[in-house]
Amino acid sequence: MDIKNLEKSMGIELENKDMLETAFTHRSYANEKKIESNEKLEFLGDAILDLIVGEYLYRNYYKLKEGEMTKVRAAVVCEESLYKIAEKHNFSDFLKLGKTEYVTNGSEKPAILADAVEALIATIYLEMGMDKARDFVIENLKDEIENASKNVGMKDYKTVLQEKLQVNGDVKINYKVTKETGPDHDKTFDVEVEVNGEVVGRGTRKNKKSS
Repeated sequence: MDIKNLEKSMGIELENKDMLETAFTHRSYANEKKIESNEKLEFLGDAILDLIVGEYLYRNYYKLKEGEMTKVRAAVVCEESLYKIAEKHNFSDFLKLGKTEYVTNGSEKPAILADAVEALIATIYLEMGMDKARDFVIENLKDEIENASKNVGMKDYKTVLQEKLQVNGDVKINYKVTKETGPDHDKTFDVEVEVNGEVVGRGTRKNKKSS
């Protein structure tokens, strides 16, 4: 796909096209071609994303307490929100994947797409500066931030699940990590939830606490 279509969708034109392509280069493709993957850009983008969202909350949601801001940021800076950005701008059309990831529909995997968004944020920052990176992040996440701020006082889903399962008496609930993938700084966890030893649900998350 023409990279210009992507830039048009984002409203950004980057001079360094090589770095932009690196942002969409998954490690599976990089290993096959012996080139750089997007992992280092992803690492930087993750830190920049935290800073931008944290600063935005501080400046615009001053009524929130520190703990509430932390919860809102965690709710926004997550795989699900970043996946929505990737879908909005058709990132799947530009991903470079190795053969294994390609045949297993890696271009549709939320974790891979979310990582590419973080790598792109780092690319914008390095090429155009913090102001442009901030504009991109806030433009794409302001609605998510607003929704999360409204729901910050609500119970987390683990508490809700526990209350529903224990309505007729105590049950033993256990969350078990069954698989870990990805680099150490940004792992993805497959988790099962057991009730009285029986598996009742499975899910994938970017950190253990959210699983």
